[in-house]
Amino acid sequence: MSDGVLTASTTRRDAIETWFATLRPGMTVALSTHINSDGDGCGSETALARLLAQRGIHARIVNPTPWPAMFNFLLGDDIEEASARGAAALDGIDALIVLDINDIRRLGQLADTVRALTVPISVVDHHVAGDEPVGHIAVADTAACATGELVFDIAMTLGLEVTPAVAQSLYAAILTDTGSFRFSNTSPRAHSIAAALLAAGVNPEEMYRRIYAQVSVGRLQLLREALSTLHADPEIGLSYISVAAGAMERFDITSEELDGIVEHPRSISGTRMAMFFRDLGHGKVKVSFRSTGSVDVQQFARRYGGGGHAKASGALLTGNLAEVQEQVVADARAYLTGGDLAAG
Repeated sequence: MSDGVLTASTTRRDAIETWFATLRPGMTVALSTHINSDGDGCGSETALARLLAQRGIHARIVNPTPWPAMFNFLLGDDIEEASARGAAALDGIDALIVLDINDIRRLGQLADTVRALTVPISVVDHHVAGDEPVGHIAVADTAACATGELVFDIAMTLGLEVTPAVAQSLYAAILTDTGSFRFSNTSPRAHSIAAALLAAGVNPEEMYRRIYAQVSVGRLQLLREALSTLHADPEIGLSYISVAAGAMERFDITSEELDGIVEHPRSISGTRMAMFFRDLGHGKVKVSFRSTGSVDVQQFARRYGGGGHAKASGALLTGNLAEVQEQVVADARAYLTGGDLAAG
């Protein structure tokens, strides 16, 4: 699986070898990712945990928010998932490896504990570095379709075995972060890696069922309510929807079940920027941004202290839903009409 397009660049291989030289058999390392972890974060963590075990390194997963139930199938008896212990689960580790983020604020309640750690902290990520990068050593490349692609390169560079369990985790990472191979980050290499993972034992129909075909009734009821808030301005290509505080409790759903809702306004013909406002209560509103064409929503999100990718970003704002929505919509209109676009 290491020939041709599957071979990582020299820059990536050198970074991986330099990074891995800091790890030793017998070490205990913690793996962490961003709040409300997604398929790329969960898939990258579980794959890397199993790869490190092949070199005698014990990894425990310590996330700032609970492990998403929809990705329980990626866990097994061989992985220690210690997120419920919170910061206490970082005691006694020899190193911390943070995946799928490069801004310490995205570690939520673990951020202050991580700032105080004296052990080596490294990053495996495909995002643009944030205002406060997490680690001292990085295997990072924004050209990667997903952090899972970089974990695949770790396996290939170090000659580790991509077992069926590792392949399943990496496929989940790449499948979800490319929007089922629909988004602009879907590269020829992404498809080649996916083919290699299928050859390693991944069942694509089973993966579709586990990730996309287990929707709860509550999720559809919330979606119906969210779509009733839809606003679309075809003149400038702006569409957005919102969810009020308490909606998740009313419909008995989890935050992971909100994944993909922003794709509904983005799917409207002519939309260049789509937004999803989620009122968290207590004066906080989370906004998800998506775009098409040359609109850079990562640049837009940064004005609110957020970030992510050019086509998919997010931010957390202070205020009630009406206030935040009014301000962000006004800013988005100015952004889309003022020529303040990324080069396309």
